[in-house]
Amino acid sequence: QVQLVESGGGSVAAGGSLRLSCSVSGYTENNHRVAWFRHNPGSEREGVAAIYLADGRIYYDASVKGRFTISQDKATSRVYLQMDSLKVEDTAGYYCASSDAYAGSWYRAKTYTYWGLGTQVTVST
Repeated sequence: QVQLVESGGGSVAAGGSLRLSCSVSGYTENNHRVAWFRHNPGSEREGVAAIYLADGRIYYDASVKGRFTISQDKATSRVYLQMDSLKVEDTAGYYCASSDAYAGSWYRAKTYTYWGLGTQVTVST
């Protein structure tokens, strides 16, 4: 059974940095993708970044491109989201999600099968 566990959230001042970690377990092959979404109450889940583990393709939402970096550590089966130059509007619950690599558009939450429980990121002025 595939399981995703996030860690690394917290509170930081605007302009600061945080690194989120997603531990991925249960896959028997490498043909899948892992993405980070964020969500605030009353709004839809927003795709932040995704990485395709077989070929390394990476995608970012325009709002975080140049500030966030997604990466994978194959040895530890972890996917990281390095968040730099954080803004107040980055405040949200951040969720790790995974699915087969061919499940559909990377930024659409409904195309992901597995989800972690989330970790809160709060950016203050």
